[in-house]
This record gives sequence, C-alpha cells and structure tokens, in this order.
Amino acid sequence: MKKPISKLFSLTLLSLTLAATAISCSSDDSTPVVEEPIKEPGEESSFKVDRNALTGEIKDGHVTLTDGTYKLTGKLIVANGAKLTIKAGVKIEATALGSGQFDAVRYIAVSQGGQIFVEGTSSNPVIMTAEEKAPGKWGGLVICGKAPINKGTTATAEVSELTYGGSDANDNSGSIKYLRIEYSGYSYNADKEFNGLSMFGVGKGTTIDYVQIHDGSDDGFEWFGGTVDAKHLVVTNFHAEVGDDLFDWTEGWNGLGENWYGKRTNGGNRGIEADNNSNNHTAAPIANPTIKNLTLIGNNGGSENQAMKLRVGTKGSFDNVVLSNFGTGFDVEHDEGIGYVASGELKATRVKFDNIATKSKGKKTDGTAADVSKIFTEDANATGAGNGTATPTWAAGWTVGL
Repeated sequence: MKKPISKLFSLTLLSLTLAATAISCSSDDSTPVVEEPIKEPGEESSFKVDRNALTGEIKDGHVTLTDGTYKLTGKLIVANGAKLTIKAGVKIEATALGSGQFDAVRYIAVSQGGQIFVEGTSSNPVIMTAEEKAPGKWGGLVICGKAPINKGTTATAEVSELTYGGSDANDNSGSIKYLRIEYSGYSYNADKEFNGLSMFGVGKGTTIDYVQIHDGSDDGFEWFGGTVDAKHLVVTNFHAEVGDDLFDWTEGWNGLGENWYGKRTNGGNRGIEADNNSNNHTAAPIANPTIKNLTLIGNNGGSENQAMKLRVGTKGSFDNVVLSNFGTGFDVEHDEGIGYVASGELKATRVKFDNIATKSKGKKTDGTAADVSKIFTEDANATGAGNGTATPTWAAGWTVGL
C-alpha cells in the first residue's frame, strides 16, 4: 500500500532532525573514542616488549614492533608456534657488549615452527644494527627451519644451539622484505662465528627478498641446507676490518637465488664460497642452487682472491653473471666438482669478466690440476644484478654504501 506523500515528508524530516541532534551531541563530547584492535584467537602473547631492553624468548602468540628504536640487550628467540612482526621503519640496535661476555651476545633467532615477518619498504626499511659501528659487534639474524639438510635428519645450529633440518621442503618461517643488517658477525672463536643472515634448513615457504648485509665480519648470507629462495640480496664490505665471504652455502642448499649484488673494497675473502658437505662430498641432498643475475666485485687482493670457490661436491647453475676485480673467476676443487663441470651439472652461462686475471682454475682431490674452462660461456653484454658493476636500480633507496 502506498503511503501519503505528506506522511513520507514528515518521516524524512524527523529522521534528519534526529541525525542532526546526534551529530550536535557528539561534537559537544570531547572524550576521544578509543577502539581496541581486533585480535585473532591465540594472537595474544605472554611476552612483554621493553623498548629499552628487547631480550628473552617469545614463547607464544604474536608480538609486533611498530615504530622507533628498540635496544637489543641480549638474545631474542622466537619459539615454536610464536610470531614476531617488525613494521616498516623500525630500528633494532644491539647495545655494546663487553669482551668475553659470551652468554650475553645479542642476536635474533627464529626456532623451528616460529615465524618472523619483516615488513620494511623501499623508502622505509627495517634496520638491525649495533651501537658500535664496526664489524662483529652483534650476532645478526638466525632462522632455523624444517627443510632437508645433508648433515643428518636434523642438526644443531652452531651459533644459537637451536635444532634445524627435517623433511618439509615447503616449511614456512615467515617473510622478510626490505631489511638491512649492519655490523654483525660476532665471533666466539675461529670456528664459531655469526653471519649476517644465517639460514639453517629454511624452507621454500619462506620469503627472503630485498635484504642487505653491511660491514659484517663473517659471511654476509649463509645457507645451511634448506630449499628457500632468496632474491634481491646485497652484501657490502668496506670497513678496514677484514670480512669473510659475501655469499656462502653448505649442507645441501637447493633454492633459487635471483638478483644478487656483492661488493667489497677491503681485504675480505671470496665472492661465493660454495660447499656440499666437507665430510661426505656426495651426501644427499646435494647442494644445487640456481643463481640468476649475479654481480660480484672484489678488490683484487687478499689471501682468498676468487670470485667463486666451488668445492667439496657442490653443483650449481649460474646465469647472467658479472665478475670484477678478482684474481680468479671460477675456482673448482675436488673430483666431484670436476666431474660436475664435465657433465654440465656445475655451469655458468653468459659471464662477463672484468679485470679477472685467471678465468677458471681446477684442482682434483689429489692436488693435481684440472681443466675446468667448460664451466663458463662468455657474454660481453651480461648485466649481472642489473647494471653490470654499477649499483642496480632495485637497490636504490633502502641500502647504504652504494
């Protein structure tokens, strides 16, 4: 049934009057409206964040670091089932550590079953650094996953004593985007030393994208087995103190690396040091990553003046590579590696050499020389990480030193 027009007009006028009254009353109320954030079941954590003393174990729930600077005063562990999110622009700064205070070493570690989410942006990266601006002043970031390794079904990480390895190739330890790690590489002794980002059995479900390691005292990135892919990586070693290798893998890493740029001007070591397993060169799974778009720049000095040292049974495929200022381009060692060059399971295509005295060198297990020139094919137009030896465009804005 149709309502009379006059009645409809009256109802409309009444509604407008009530709305205006409600707005007027609301504007007179100066009390701010505070809304509690919606939390998913199980998200609450018993861990209490202290901005001036960030340390301890996140045993449950989801902890988020939202803005500003947090002082890392000891180890921070993300336990099985827990999550840590770090928002864009957050700085985590490791406080100074006295000599020999091994129990108080500052580092961040993610246990098997734990997850970390670094949500930096190109204009506002997350920064993990140290109060003392010199290599080796804190431990860096350690991630332990459940993906396969060839050291055993599982093993214990050398610098966090956490378990890693397993059978889940697609294990997910979280997502890291636009992160800068500075002045890492704390050393307990000559055989026990942190890297910048250490990936122990990390699975392919994990995202590693846009990460820089700057002026660390040990390796920039190191993979201990696992299957994780890693893209848009930068390592810069400029400090007078000698650093180690820019990139390093061992224990059967099988993943994709894409757009890597490594540069050192100090007396550090190799561009890439790649192993399978030093105790058993044919241990499975055999390290066999695929690396695309790679630039390695050295200072043409030091005791380990090789762009790539490929040894103890690693396989690998490299494409679109620029190597600059190293004494040797490809240095292949041990019978297994020599054999993989012959079979095409260790190869590099589209390689550009810039100031490389010896393009390739091989040595059998018994120490005799071997011809491994088949490992590479040349291309003068190779672009490497995107811009030859110059800084790639994708590295602009969120990195330092370039």
